Amino acid sequence: MTWQFTLTGLLIGSLVGLTGMGGGSLMTPILILFFGFQPTLAVGTDILHGAVFKSFGAVRHRKLGTVHARITFWMFLGSAPMSLVGVELANWIENQYGSGVGDAMAKVIGWALVLGGLGFLAKTFIKRGVQPSNAPFLLTNRDRVICVALGASGGFLVGLTSVGSGTFFGLVMLLVFPLTAAKIVGTDIFHAAALLWVAGISYLVHGNVDLHAMAWLLLGSIPGVLFASKLTVKVPEGALRVGLGTVLLASGVRLIEFPHYTILVPVILVLGAIGAGLTEFRRLNARAVAEA
Repeated sequence: MTWQFTLTGLLIGSLVGLTGMGGGSLMTPILILFFGFQPTLAVGTDILHGAVFKSFGAVRHRKLGTVHARITFWMFLGSAPMSLVGVELANWIENQYGSGVGDAMAKVIGWALVLGGLGFLAKTFIKRGVQPSNAPFLLTNRDRVICVALGASGGFLVGLTSVGSGTFFGLVMLLVFPLTAAKIVGTDIFHAAALLWVAGISYLVHGNVDLHAMAWLLLGSIPGVLFASKLTVKVPEGALRVGLGTVLLASGVRLIEFPHYTILVPVILVLGAIGAGLTEFRRLNARAVAEA
């Protein structure tokens, strides 16, 4: 099984290249649900793949000047050590539960996916807490505390489940820092790349990375992100966020195995498709009114 990994990497890479979102959150459930990976192995493979994959985007954003270096530093100060705590907890769960680790970790990842899905939906509908500005943003002590606390909580979740590097950090920055959208994305990706290297190497040391699968994933994802990022296609971001959010929710519900999940998962997906359609309709209608 090789071309399937490459095709998956290509799809994920293209999605991230076009939109800057969705890669890490989708890869872990795909590896578990479609390729039959044990959850801990899926998390480790996803994280190290993301480290390599997002480094390309990090370098690009750094050259474009869309990275707030000080925010990255203070978030990393909290996220790096706490991601290692998350990795150790994941491996402790694996050792503690033995053959039953799949069920235990699947439920942990499932809940993280539910939170990730809600985060994507929140990014779509929530209003900014502060107004963006291109002016230099100097951090206060309060801002540094927020960065470290955000890094610690998000880093722990990423180390444990691989979910959150592209969702929670960006959402909180959107709410509390007066950064432009480009700087939020650039800072988020640059920090995520550094964080994923720390957690990914730790998973590799513990033997929970499938290097063969990772290589084939990268064979598709790297060209996908490089090619798609150069396209000028206008992607309906709001509708896509609703779609991705509901896919993550449905994946989480499936992994947790909620009562009647065989019915609940299709219902969530149908509602998500309707919500995405309505979101895009509202966007097109608002644009038509503005142009009238």
